Amino acid sequence: MHSHEKSKHSYPTTRSHSPSHPIPYSLPQTETISSNPPVLPTKEISFSQPVTQAVKELGYSTWTPIQEATIPLILAGKDIIGQAHTGSGKTAAFGLPIIEKLNPNGKVQALILVPTRELCEQVMQEMRKFAKHKRTSITAVYGGASMGMQIQHLRRTDVVVGTPGRILDHLSRGTFNPDHVKTLVLDEADRMFDMGFIRDMKKIIQRLSTNRQTMLFSATMPDEIKRIAHQHMKHPETIKTQSYVDAGKLSHAYYDLDKQGDQKFGLLVHILKHEKPTLTIVFCGTRRMVDKVERNLNENGVRAHAIHGGLSQNQRKRTLDEFHHGAFHVLVASDVAARGLDIKNVSHIINYDSPRTSNEYIHRSGRTARAGEEGKIISILAPQDYEFFRQVIRDKSLVIPQLPIPKFNPISITNKKGKPERAVGDYVNPPHYRKIGHEEGENQGYGRNQGQSHGREQGRRFFPRKNEHERGSRPFGSSRPFQSSKPFQKRKPFGRNAQRREEFTLNPDRAPRRPKTPFTYERDFPITKHFSRHRIPKDD
Repeated sequence: MHSHEKSKHSYPTTRSHSPSHPIPYSLPQTETISSNPPVLPTKEISFSQPVTQAVKELGYSTWTPIQEATIPLILAGKDIIGQAHTGSGKTAAFGLPIIEKLNPNGKVQALILVPTRELCEQVMQEMRKFAKHKRTSITAVYGGASMGMQIQHLRRTDVVVGTPGRILDHLSRGTFNPDHVKTLVLDEADRMFDMGFIRDMKKIIQRLSTNRQTMLFSATMPDEIKRIAHQHMKHPETIKTQSYVDAGKLSHAYYDLDKQGDQKFGLLVHILKHEKPTLTIVFCGTRRMVDKVERNLNENGVRAHAIHGGLSQNQRKRTLDEFHHGAFHVLVASDVAARGLDIKNVSHIINYDSPRTSNEYIHRSGRTARAGEEGKIISILAPQDYEFFRQVIRDKSLVIPQLPIPKFNPISITNKKGKPERAVGDYVNPPHYRKIGHEEGENQGYGRNQGQSHGREQGRRFFPRKNEHERGSRPFGSSRPFQSSKPFQKRKPFGRNAQRREEFTLNPDRAPRRPKTPFTYERDFPITKHFSRHRIPKDD
């Protein structure tokens, strides 16, 4: 039996470690506690005949720690705060009790909020497997899909799995009736907070009945998530379990290229061809870099596909299905694939761009070494990755040794025209400029001049114009002006009155044109001419 704490609000405390080096050369070894899945208990966890039959058909022989601890409490109607990492079986932990307690009547009785479209589709498929022998309607609601079809399904469904943005949209349209919702699940709550869904989550919770059961599952507990739990949950039971990943079968390593930072892509190709992984996920920081790496891998004989928020939902779904069935073996992804997706048989995770925090590193590594399989996480570091990697190694539970750089053929990454680019990453993932949007795939402020609070010139500080490096360069993030032998040429005027402005700029003494017809203010208006905007031609 997995032990759990029964305090009203008990949250873990974390300690940070600040290294003196830009990257870790040696870290103290920490003791890792690994727990084996318990034997499936039949006395404490029992379901009705339809759910029991579905469990047997799915091949469940043991319960994971989070399942063993939470299922009896959920069946008893208590609020739950489950803190467990990816791969711990959280979907079955809340899905099976929901199906067991459900009374199908065509009205929405359970609402499950998830951060991404892919996770929404995955949870819906798992819930349908649990309800295989029970006449239950389960609907997925997320952005990028047909609104009309969702409205039709919402008229008669029992369980809704959706993203906060689209759920709030249906609530505002009146196409989703929340009056009969008795169970609310916040899955991957910390990820929804990171993606900017915190306000949408609060608005949705306020529309639901207070007489409900609330379950919150999260790998980490930010202060805002603690505040939501305190305000909207009734005496929740807090359960913390270890990750369902065997630490002995999960290895970490990193390569430090240092002055060879422009050879990151060549080392990536070397690893993929010599490690011979079963399935590999290569994580990049931006969607632009995802497309660039995917295109160059295919040009160098490595079959790869890309997935990020800029693709349509059908493209993302088709790519994941092909990756599941082994149509290709390398998936280049942004962080949209780092949380919640159950991709089996992934043997290698390669961080082409360093994650920003230790939590992101853990979420990426959760894609491998699942259910007793072996896995390997490799990070490729260049100077531009040092600042983010410092944040990763502050977590003392992560022991990441450095490996010597092997001999490999230097390969430069190229643009669409086939021309080699500058050192990869010089202007990628700037720590003071990158912003997070509402959902992966929407405007996230990546790229030139897309910062929400930065002006045009501020954006050029990190993302210079085309050929700007030919006029000179300055250190990354520095406020020192460009050192250039060529004078900076002012941009020509543009727009409807460009010619007039250009003539006036070249000859400042020339007065601007005046209108040919004289104007005056209308005498009948009671307000004075200094405050009136109404002008009419003067009567002759």
